[in-house]
Amino acid sequence: MTAMKLWERLGILTDEVLPDFSAALDWIAAQRLKHVEVRVVDGVNVANLNDEQVIRVKREVESRGLFVSAIASPVFKCALDPSRKVETGDTFGQEEESVESHFAKLGRVIEIARTLGTRNIRIFSFWRESDPLAYREEIVGHLKKAAAIAEKAGVLLLLENEPACNGGFAEEVGAIVRAVGSDALKALWDPGNEAFGGRRAFPEGYNHVKDVLAHVHLKDAYIGSDGKPRCVPLGSGNVPLIAQFRALAADGYDGLFTIETHYAPEGGEKLTGTRMTLEALRALLDDPALRS
Repeated sequence: MTAMKLWERLGILTDEVLPDFSAALDWIAAQRLKHVEVRVVDGVNVANLNDEQVIRVKREVESRGLFVSAIASPVFKCALDPSRKVETGDTFGQEEESVESHFAKLGRVIEIARTLGTRNIRIFSFWRESDPLAYREEIVGHLKKAAAIAEKAGVLLLLENEPACNGGFAEEVGAIVRAVGSDALKALWDPGNEAFGGRRAFPEGYNHVKDVLAHVHLKDAYIGSDGKPRCVPLGSGNVPLIAQFRALAADGYDGLFTIETHYAPEGGEKLTGTRMTLEALRALLDDPALRS
């Protein structure tokens, strides 16, 4: 995979740049990135945007020569059963809601995706249970229903490995996607999330999802000496990105890449962290190993 081929498929989550949507798009276009994922717009979660706001997003993105690659939705970041104690994580402005409410949310997100010209919708696998495997059948059942809805609507659901969810790691996501067995549900591979959760992203994690992969998020992370996970600029953590890029190319991955920084330097801002990550990625892409 040459640097040029990757760069032509590279985008970013807008709220990883700036909270102001228009200002974020200006910066993204100036970096000559190609696409954006939409998660939060001026403080409003994408799933909560009204029709007027969605049309404005479409207009602003397209006016800068960009396109929306995916809706980074919060769908199924909820508890299977609110009476049980489960892990939780980032909600990006969403209230805790029932599984049934999330199915309604999926319907709205599908409408938003259509308006914004993308068929890709990121989803999750419910807040992590103390024993995720014990609830695998229930999880698969819900996601089969979701995949059937997506297939009928002509959209693609992307299940992300998120340590706070039951599909927390690549091994779990791969197994869930295969159990659902639908072309409307594929894996969203985030090697940084795998490292953040204390697992080896490559080759171990990647090998579990490479045959069901449809989208890639780029971040880096490591577990500190205090046992706490930390996100860092690309190339500074435990993800062997050059080896990962080479494997993706060798395995015929032809999808998109989205930067999801999740990093700001101490006392700094997200924009600084995202700029550092983009600069680090440029340096990585200059590695001769990616030119062969």
